[in-house]
Parts: sequence; C-alpha cells; structure tokens
Amino acid sequence: MVRRRLSGLDRHHVKQGERGRHNERLGVKRAIVIGAGIGGLTSALLLAARGVAVTVVEAAATPGGKMRQIRFGDTAAIDAGPTVFTMRWVFDEIFAAAGADFGSSVALHKVDRLARHAWGAGGKLDLFADTAASEAAIGDFAGAADARGFRAFCAEAKAAYDTLQPSFLRAPRTNPIGLAWRIGLDRPGALLNIQPFKTLAAALAQHFRDARLQQLFGRYATYSGASPYLAPATLMLIAHVEAEGVWVVDGGMHQIARAFESLATRHGARFRYNAAVAEILTARGAASGVRLASGEQLDADIVIANADPNALASGLFGAAAATAVAPIRARQRSMSALTLTLAAKTQGFDLLRHNVFFANDYAREFADIFGARRLPETPSIYVCAQDRESGGAVPGHERLHIITNAPAIGDTHQFSPEESETCAMRTFALLARCGLQVERAPERCQATTPSDFNRLFPATGGALYGRDSHGWAASFQRPGARTRIPGLYLAGGATHPGAGVPMAALSGVQAATAALARASTAISVPRAMAGGISTRSVPTASTV
Repeated sequence: MVRRRLSGLDRHHVKQGERGRHNERLGVKRAIVIGAGIGGLTSALLLAARGVAVTVVEAAATPGGKMRQIRFGDTAAIDAGPTVFTMRWVFDEIFAAAGADFGSSVALHKVDRLARHAWGAGGKLDLFADTAASEAAIGDFAGAADARGFRAFCAEAKAAYDTLQPSFLRAPRTNPIGLAWRIGLDRPGALLNIQPFKTLAAALAQHFRDARLQQLFGRYATYSGASPYLAPATLMLIAHVEAEGVWVVDGGMHQIARAFESLATRHGARFRYNAAVAEILTARGAASGVRLASGEQLDADIVIANADPNALASGLFGAAAATAVAPIRARQRSMSALTLTLAAKTQGFDLLRHNVFFANDYAREFADIFGARRLPETPSIYVCAQDRESGGAVPGHERLHIITNAPAIGDTHQFSPEESETCAMRTFALLARCGLQVERAPERCQATTPSDFNRLFPATGGALYGRDSHGWAASFQRPGARTRIPGLYLAGGATHPGAGVPMAALSGVQAATAALARASTAISVPRAMAGGISTRSVPTASTV
C-alpha cells in the first residue's frame, strides 16, 4: 500500500446527497470554466464532483480544444490534433476522483509497436513497447554499441521520470530551489538525474554513435514544441513515458473529451457551446464571472481559464485579466505546425499507426524554425495512419494526419495557399523517397497552417505547446494555476506542468486544487500499486 495524493483532491466520490453540505464547507459555490480543452474539462469534472455548480463556456461547437476532428463526406472522423495517448494513470486517477472508471468509459488498447521510423535509403527502424525488443532492433540496425547505449539511455530516462513525477508533474509550479527541496537536498544523485544543464542533443550524442538514432530520440523535444539542440536533456523522460505504454483510443482521441464531458454532466456541470467569452469580470479585485460575446453576464465565485495565458496577457479577455499573467514574447514561443488531414489511397511503404520520416539535415530544420523563423527547407514528417496498428495495407482511402514542424508566426505572417502547397510538395517528396506514395484528392484534404492555428487559439501565433522548453529554467517559467488575480486560475497545455494531453489534464487537477485550497487541505489517499515503493509526500503550494 502506497500513500499518494491526487494533488490535494480526494479521490473518493462525493455522493449526490452530500453535495450541498460539502459545497458549503468549501466556500466555492459557482465556477465558470472558459474552454473545454482537456485542462478545462478536468477542472470542470473535479469541481463538479466536489459539489460546485460548474458552467463550461466554449467558443467552439464541441469539446476537446486541440483534440479536434475533421470529416470528409462519409469518411469516419479523423483526429486532427494529438494522436498519441500515454500516461494513462493520470486519467485513471481523475476518473476515480469523480467516482468512475476511465477504462469503462473509453475503449482503448495498448499497442505493441510504438512507431516506425524511416530515413529513405538509410533504412527503417521500429520501436516496441517491449524495451528488450527495441534494444534488439537497434542492435540489428546500428550495432551492439548503440544497443548498449539505448539500454543506458532508457535507464537515465526512467531515473529522470521517477525523480520528476512526484516532485514536478504531480505538484504545483515551483522554482529551482523548491524543486530541489521536493526532491531532497540530501539526494544529490536524484538531482543529477534530471540533467537540466545539458541539451538533449548533447546527451544523445553520448549514448548513440549513429546519427539516425540521435535524430530519432531527439524528436522527443518536439513533443513539447522544442528543438533538441536547445531543450534540456530532461526531456529524455518521454522515452520512459512511452515505454510505460502507448494506447489507441477507439473512435479517436476526441472520445476522451466526450467521456470527460459526459461524466462532468452527470455530476451537474453545464456546457454551453458557441459561447465565446469577451471579458473576465472582477469585483473588489477578484474574479467574479464572465461576459459573453453575446452580452450575457455569468457570475461566479471562481473562474478557470483553459486558454493560452498570452490570450489573457494580450487583453483578449479584457483589461483586468490582462494583469493576471506576464506576456510571452514571440521569440519565447514553442513550435507551430503545418498539418495535412486527408483521406487518401496509399501504396508502397508499410505504415504503422505512428510513423516518422526523417530528412537528412535535422539541425537545419530547427535552425529554419527557431532561427530564420520560416518553414523548414528539409522537413521531417510525422504520419498518423489512423486505420492501422501493426502494418498491413488498407483498401481504398485511409485516414491520415500529417504534421510538419513550423514556426509560430501565424499572427505576423499570413500563410498563403501557395506556401501550403509548397510545404505539401516537400512533404510528399520526402515520403516518396522513403517509398510511400500518397494519392490525394483536394476534396478530401485539409491543410492547417500556423495562421489557422492562431485563429483557432488566439494570441499564440499558432504555437501549439505554449512557451518553448529551451534552457534549464524554461520549465519554471510556465505560469502555474494561480494568477495575480484572486479567484482566477489557469489550466491547459501552456501552463504547468507542460504540453501534451496528460500534462494538460494534470494542469486541470492543479487548477481545481488551487481553487479549493483556501477552504480545503490536501488529502493523502491510499493507493495500491503492484511492486510500488513509498514516495515522499509532495508539498502543497503554501509550503514551497
């Protein structure tokens, strides 16, 4: 038996008959959540489960935020946002806190092959859920020395994850001193595990002789919209996250949002779609509600903004909310993307669900994006083939989501159809060099540029991951749940602990916890874990 806490929220469900009394003790009766992305959905669910009257207002017509889908005629919906599902424990715990079982709410299954990687004439390499199988594949691909390097890399990735999971991912935002305190000043080895002062590219060069493997594992920096040549080696922990499991969600990632919406609704939360917020209101210096674009005013005790913090700082939610957080400069933005979502016939290359096709000059790609601030001349390509898992051709049209990394300049540069087409031609040329032929039709293909992402997520320039993760201090510079305005809290992938679906969900946990912290204290919850060991209690925000 292990004692852990779900960031201060009681994992036991508050029963229907107890809601009123529990609500009064909390001192929070009404909450408004702006945005139905996964961070906002998590906050709404957990607050509603604690008896708070929650209203979620969302400018779009459906929940999910970046977990959006696109349809072409009678083709099944295609995921056009996040496509990789990891860190299932986050969602298991959130649903348990709301008295439900995540596995019974969403149909998903674990994949055996994590991804297929290709370098044109340079060959291809699969990584597996079984690290021993991956090690053997790397040995066959690059030799025994790099197989041993992979084993050491995995050990370091696990050490970094084990150090940061309780002290950073689960805990409120802190500073370097606070993190060191949480980890334990008497554990210098653990502090060294996270390797903040070395770049990911430098760390990989120490583990792998083969430049292709350095490219492959350097891609983990892009999971947070960063360059492997600028981001800290800490991001190697993503390798362990994937080793713990990658799942496929039946019906697409959007089903996760629908499951959150359904459970929150059962707990009494109200969802209002096509309801854009024009202003966050304050009274006596604290958040007091919102004014919708329609002119309607909604009052509340707390407001949680599941939006990019820069949308607040730039004044999109009114003058008062602009003082809540510091602005993010354009040069501090993470990457954007140019994506192609399509239903197309393919032939040649045997796709898995997750595939990466690497260009020859990886360093130039990131120099173009973060230095020259332009679309890369030689892009690497990610292809999610949503009708495949373990290979095998798909008859007729199959659903594809193709991503090219791009600079977040969508607010200062309007990407033209010609630029999109040039990028698409470079994309399909690289795929062809790797043996994949894609027969696309204009009526079944939709491009989304950084300009489009900036329209979908205003004040970001199209940045999909918030602030960049470059340098040792970047992780501490993301805003946390609390803002400078009492009663106004933040959630989403641009806030602590970081980008990605599970991280955004954890940010929603932090926002809900912070909103209730003035009236409730952290509750340690017994949690059975096979083979687990006791972990240090994570300090609350008031202690670090």
